[in-house]
Amino acid sequence: MTHDEALAAISNADDPLAAAVDALQNGFEHYSWVGIYLVEGDDLVLGPWQGPEATEHVRIPVGQGVCGAAAASGQTEIVDDVNADPRYLSCFPSTRSEIVVPIANDGRVVGEIDIDSDRPAAFTEEDRSFLERVAELLGPVVHR
Repeated sequence: MTHDEALAAISNADDPLAAAVDALQNGFEHYSWVGIYLVEGDDLVLGPWQGPEATEHVRIPVGQGVCGAAAASGQTEIVDDVNADPRYLSCFPSTRSEIVVPIANDGRVVGEIDIDSDRPAAFTEEDRSFLERVAELLGPVVHR
């Protein structure tokens, strides 16, 4: 799947969050696990996700872990080696790298896209740019 095809699928979906997870999980080989967390109070709560197995991290306090750091700062986090980052909350033994992209609505973080990869240093600036475009599409549909 191309980036443009994924963006079109998300834009035209009745449920853009589920469509985003589906397009990202099934369209990009190096994305091993894809989830969207939504901000509820001071926590991130797991929404739609796809991957080989569920994560135990269904609720993460804002500010904790890589996901919580991205939510607190509003900035994309790319971790090339999760084993070298003390903030990483281990979900799966196979995960080697992670990218977390905040979703904003009206200037505040309302959620985020969390993607794990079984490959080290899997996420490039191209992934960052593309996923930030996905987050821009999702911002207006997340009401928190």
